[in-house]
Amino acid sequence: MKILNFGSCNVDYVYSLEHIVNPGETLSSQKLEIFPGGKGLNQSIAAARAGLPVCHAGCIGNDGDLLLDILEKSVVDISFIKRVEEKNGHAIIQVTPDGENSIFLFAGSNEMVSKEYIDSVLEKFTDEDIVLLQNEISNIDYIVKKAYEKNMRIVLNPSPMNEKILSLDFNMLSYIILNEVEAKAITGFDDAQKSLEVFKERYPKLKVMLTLGKRGCVYMDAEKTASRDAFSVKAVDTTAAGDTFTGYFLAGISKELDIEETLRLACAASAITVSRHGAAPSLPDISEVTARLSEFENN
Repeated sequence: MKILNFGSCNVDYVYSLEHIVNPGETLSSQKLEIFPGGKGLNQSIAAARAGLPVCHAGCIGNDGDLLLDILEKSVVDISFIKRVEEKNGHAIIQVTPDGENSIFLFAGSNEMVSKEYIDSVLEKFTDEDIVLLQNEISNIDYIVKKAYEKNMRIVLNPSPMNEKILSLDFNMLSYIILNEVEAKAITGFDDAQKSLEVFKERYPKLKVMLTLGKRGCVYMDAEKTASRDAFSVKAVDTTAAGDTFTGYFLAGISKELDIEETLRLACAASAITVSRHGAAPSLPDISEVTARLSEFENN
């Protein structure tokens, strides 16, 4: 079993500011840092550091060597990545002293994922493999359709949320991993419990993993519901918290751990991530997560 992540690879420009810039306001940044990032890249690295065999597929520009380097060093298979003649996708990230962030994206090379390229990658995988998707590349609807036809398990993190997500057939998905904002956009409800009820009614076979920020997370499938509180840590940068959670949640279900242990590991990994700066560089490996679990649980 392998994980095929069709995902974005971004260069993150992280500006440290006193507060998120308001409309019409000009602020001087205290610091600029440049990191490898993108939800796809972050989730591939998180899953690989959690101990999974991960293949990353997507397009990078000629300025994307930094991204290939960190994927390779994280033991992610980069043989399916395609170079294109386009500026690499990048993100502009504002980060405040208390760890809150605001992000906007330039898609660049991430929008060069063609149907022909998708077909050429998927033909190398079977129904024993898992496809992981976010919403920072082109043609995700086509990937869902083709992966479903191959009877692959499909895991979707619908971020960033937009009309592309709402046009997908959620009945083709195996898992959806989302936050409250994304859940509201899909179901129409702010309340987490009501959102879960809507998912269960509309898509009875879909397994839903709903993250609730500082309040933890709730998992629901056709047979059971499980929840867990978040671990309490001092957050300095929440940029890749959700990506870390996704990678470790995927590790749990791939290794067939029980859901309670899966949530425990995913929450601990996310807690480590938010306590450090940057996206990809802040992602912990499984040895660190297991070593710090007792520390978190005794706080």
